[in-house]
Amino acid sequence: MRPTLQTPWQDAWEPELVGTLLFLVDQQRVLLIEKKTGHGMGKINAPGGKWDIGESLLACARREMLEETGIDAQPLGCAAELRFVERNGPQWLGYVFVARDFTGAPTETPEAKPFWCDVAAIPYHQMWADDAIWLPKVLAHGVLCNEPSAAPLVYDFLFTAGKLLEHRPSDQSALSLSIHSPRLE
Repeated sequence: MRPTLQTPWQDAWEPELVGTLLFLVDQQRVLLIEKKTGHGMGKINAPGGKWDIGESLLACARREMLEETGIDAQPLGCAAELRFVERNGPQWLGYVFVARDFTGAPTETPEAKPFWCDVAAIPYHQMWADDAIWLPKVLAHGVLCNEPSAAPLVYDFLFTAGKLLEHRPSDQSALSLSIHSPRLE
């Protein structure tokens, strides 16, 4: 299911793609990856990818973490919903999850090269432009202060050809999709 949402730039915005990111936090460090293939190749980010039919968003985040790093992490919940309104490309709706509990060790895969990074040294200059806007807020908003039940943040981003033009936090307090329901189409 892909919802029809209102953004500051479109009254009836429909994402073409839905994906997840899962940030594994251990004390004051976070597991990041250097993406080796596909969308975001060459950039630093968290493990993540496209939502598959038959799985929940939570299961997608966990699967992508395992596929890209060899780590099995249990997401605590959804920390943010990100709407990427692109004037010249695919429309993405993203869900950001955070985990603290995991098994396994970071292992390089064909898709990604994982590494631990101190939260204070996150390499935002090697990430998507919007990451520096929302990721510090996600980490400060319940994650590092041990309040994982804090309400998710919702952000709208406007891009053209991959260049960030505008961004706004949304007044929306609920997620547009259930993180527990399987994708039907």
